[in-house]
Amino acid sequence: MSKIAVIAGAGPAGLTAAYELLKRTDIKPIVFEATDAIGGIAQTYNYKGNRIDIGGHRFFSKDDRVMQWWFNILPKQGAPAADTLEKNHDIDYAVEAVMEYLCPECIEEGLRTEDVGQRNEPKSQVPSPKSGHGLRIQKKAPDPEKEDAVMLQRPRLSRIFYRKHFFPYPIGITFSVAKRLGIFNTFMIGLSYIKRQMFPLKDETYLDAFYRNRFGDRLYRTFFEAYTEKVWGVPCSSIRADWGAQRVKGLSLKRAVMHAIKDLLSSDFKKAQEERETSLITRFFYPKFGPGQMWETVTEQVRACGGEVIMKHRICGVHVEGDRVVAVTVENIETGKTERHPCDYFFSTMPIKHLVGMMTPHPPASVVEVAEGLQYRDFLTVGLLLKKLHVQEQGKKPATDVPDNWIYIQEGGVRVGRVQIFNNWSPYMVADRKNSIWIGLEYFVNEGGDLWIKPDKEMIDLGIQEMEKIGFLKHEDVIDACVLRMPKAYPAYIGSYTQLHVVRDYVNSIPNLFLLGRNGMHRYNNQDHSMLTAMLAVDNISAGHTDKSNLWDVNLDMVYHEEKKAV
Repeated sequence: MSKIAVIAGAGPAGLTAAYELLKRTDIKPIVFEATDAIGGIAQTYNYKGNRIDIGGHRFFSKDDRVMQWWFNILPKQGAPAADTLEKNHDIDYAVEAVMEYLCPECIEEGLRTEDVGQRNEPKSQVPSPKSGHGLRIQKKAPDPEKEDAVMLQRPRLSRIFYRKHFFPYPIGITFSVAKRLGIFNTFMIGLSYIKRQMFPLKDETYLDAFYRNRFGDRLYRTFFEAYTEKVWGVPCSSIRADWGAQRVKGLSLKRAVMHAIKDLLSSDFKKAQEERETSLITRFFYPKFGPGQMWETVTEQVRACGGEVIMKHRICGVHVEGDRVVAVTVENIETGKTERHPCDYFFSTMPIKHLVGMMTPHPPASVVEVAEGLQYRDFLTVGLLLKKLHVQEQGKKPATDVPDNWIYIQEGGVRVGRVQIFNNWSPYMVADRKNSIWIGLEYFVNEGGDLWIKPDKEMIDLGIQEMEKIGFLKHEDVIDACVLRMPKAYPAYIGSYTQLHVVRDYVNSIPNLFLLGRNGMHRYNNQDHSMLTAMLAVDNISAGHTDKSNLWDVNLDMVYHEEKKAV
């Protein structure tokens, strides 16, 4: 390998770039990760055998390229999981898995001798990884009770908890919802929606107008306004509508109602995820041990095939000569020692603010000003291990368990935003799933704010108090707890965001510099969109294209990404 690509960050975008470079080019990737965790925000934290998915990562995409990429790393399950029968899950089991590896060293140890005869081609004729075909093996679809390298299919259920009632998420007006809201309130919600359809707000620059046009003013104030402001810490009238466009796409009250009706009439429609908005999918895929398992596996393969993933090393300088990045300076977090690493390409998934601040010579003042003005929202999770839940829904007996993946908390007087029930993401996320419930309380915070700096013990006490207050658990059922903090989890659509094009234009003038992923592009991308930016960057390098506009178009085309295209 004669050329080097330095990659900042071992998250989905950075590791996808490394994998694709090894698969399709002669460029050696070297990934530098400042922390000791693989996966970025898609990592899985292991606390005494109980795993936390930071933020929740459903493995679902409208892009077949991404879906097949995932299944090539972790194949779909071919047998029931530990909780399939007891929870009566409806699973579409795979029969076989076709795995294509980058190099012989990636192949699972047991397959190197046992299944050689199942390869599509004799060993002597297996093509080189650089041909794009890799080493291909066919095998029986894995049994999650016997194998770890497996992708589970899981039912999706997310609900809103509001005024001691559960409501579907995303919200739709059905008979049961109307009953919980009250007939008069439901009637007024309908009138408000009709009014807004007749007289839409012409200026959709900000998020409040975006939501009001799609759901009506009354439903917006009931379910969207307070929660969104809890997430971002600023009024909806200050948040650019781009964020809403990326999160809900073509979803509206009318569409939500139509999907609810079709679900009642047709089980086939309920399973046909390609027919529905991303926010309305009913099933998704999930690695046996959480999203971090995907990226830890990718890291193993990248290392086995000649790439490098170096932990606890932070890029602290990016050196530009002429119109190219020629080297980076890397600091060893543990020793403080720095080294200069020449490179032919540089992929950055670090926050734009950090990247621009470490470039030499300094970019133009206008670029620096925009980068410095970008803002972020940070994330904090309180993990609680419980003997059981105690969910008090109005008019019902307390529930010791609930089927949700996560629950949006819209009760007043508490700062917790969502609750994840990790047992429902994967039974293997919990060390003793038979005798415990493992949940994560999610708080949207600012780095350095009151919750961020609160000692772990006090943060755990606050979480327990809030859960007791809304009727979700009893203090005596808490077995253990931990706290996780994730800085810059969400690039915010406030501050200098409207001038982001100034940074983009400058970066695009440097042909061997690629911004990828959520923080790298300061865009609230999902995991699949972050991966696509990396794939397209390698596409461009392979094809010799210098125009990077296709990277910035990812997740902007609503029809391409969120609706089934006409055939």
